Amino acid sequence: MDDAGVYKISNDIALVQTLDFFTPMVDDPYVFGQVAAVNSLNDVYAMGGKPLTAMNIACFPKNLDIEVLSLILKGGHLKIQEAGAILLGGHTVEDNEPKYGLSVTGIVHPERVITNAGAQPGQAIVLTKPIGTGIISTGIKRKVADSKSIDEAINVMTTLNDKASKAMVECDASACTDITGFGLLGHMLEMAEASNVTIELELSLVPILYGTLELAGKDIVPAGAKNNLKFVENKVGWQKNVDNTYKEILADPQTAGGLLISIDSKRVDEFINLLKEYGVEGHVIGKVIQPTDKNIIVEGK
Repeated sequence: MDDAGVYKISNDIALVQTLDFFTPMVDDPYVFGQVAAVNSLNDVYAMGGKPLTAMNIACFPKNLDIEVLSLILKGGHLKIQEAGAILLGGHTVEDNEPKYGLSVTGIVHPERVITNAGAQPGQAIVLTKPIGTGIISTGIKRKVADSKSIDEAINVMTTLNDKASKAMVECDASACTDITGFGLLGHMLEMAEASNVTIELELSLVPILYGTLELAGKDIVPAGAKNNLKFVENKVGWQKNVDNTYKEILADPQTAGGLLISIDSKRVDEFINLLKEYGVEGHVIGKVIQPTDKNIIVEGK
């Protein structure tokens, strides 16, 4: 399943449409608004598209100060503006728990759509953001995450994938997905299955947010990570002895995560350098091989 729907309206233009919203993962409503908006906008970037318009989707309890909702919407609008899109309005309903996100419409050239089904043997796999936001968000909820890990996670979750998307389009990437609720392994599995390939993942090359390993080692891990791991584990070949802590980190559900990109190995250095030029840190974390009996092979440390 791809990150957004694409509808061709002419030989030169196709619409890219997506919708996403969720409950807060940070305490600050203004930051929450930014994170939720970035998470929604990134689905368009994963398809190689450009966001044009957005509409707010909000649920809000009647017993909370309306200023909280105002801050959430302001945070979201900040990121909509940063993406160069226009806020058209939206809809709010009363609910017991705050929820916020966006319905986003973008455009892409019909012949330049990047799906998760184009990975080819011999290509390199690149990740553009570190993982661990789900675990750190759980640490925030349990009041055990330190300030450095919180700051780094917030920085990751409030950063748009616009520049990474621009770079991958310029370097003719053949497949992409953004890393969100299914975790790195789950979204990598979708790419491998859709492309009918196996992906080799080098654990030592995967960027992990500060504080994630320590929290995971204390079993401060969201239920979603454990569920994700159960879902993918039989389709993963674990090489060497991969500790369960690392398995759960690889399965950790992300919010506003980076792009997972398959690109010609002959162009990967050019791509990494272009990402650097755009201020994005790209990490080559694996490669695509011919299909085997496992969709993913994880090389341990």
